[in-house]
Amino acid sequence: TDGGDSTIQKLTANGQLITRWGTFGSDDGQFGGAQGIAVDAGGNIYVADTFNHRIQKFTAEGKFISKWGGLGTENGKLDNPTGTAIDDDGYMYVVDSGNNRIQKFTLNGQFISKWGGEGIGEGEFNFYHVFDGDYHSYRGGITRDTNGYLYVTDTYNHRIQKFTSDGQFVAQWGSMGGGNGEFSWPYGITIDSNGRVFVTEE
Repeated sequence: TDGGDSTIQKLTANGQLITRWGTFGSDDGQFGGAQGIAVDAGGNIYVADTFNHRIQKFTAEGKFISKWGGLGTENGKLDNPTGTAIDDDGYMYVVDSGNNRIQKFTLNGQFISKWGGEGIGEGEFNFYHVFDGDYHSYRGGITRDTNGYLYVTDTYNHRIQKFTSDGQFVAQWGSMGGGNGEFSWPYGITIDSNGRVFVTEE
């Protein structure tokens, strides 16, 4: 996701451009600050269209299929979604940053469950921050391992939290700082085939 350019770029593993799509806007296939992206077993692509408060679904070639969400706090509504992950059972997990929660959906956008809330306790999150009383930054990423556990970058709490697929808290680690194992605004996260977790910090 090229959020600043409001496009999705598809590349080879060596960085050669294959195709790209999207423009700035709120129509189908357009984006406003897109961040998270995930791919299902059929090759369909799901994009967290952050400032449009929705998820958009595309074919691997970038053809629009469907969308869901919309700004709100109700089940299935979103407020600046940022991270996405898909499990082997065909469920999607979305970091609903503005609502400080994780929502679980089917791949057709049907709401399944949610967990979280604003705070610093286990299973609580702080995904957005206000700078100088004006600028709002929304972050938060999510990924899963081969055992089905979910890992969330709890960005402004400067930590990683681990959950079951049903949202049960398992573990957490990290704190504010620049030392080994410490974080400063972590947001991107992924796991390799050996179970090693990689985190990007802002």
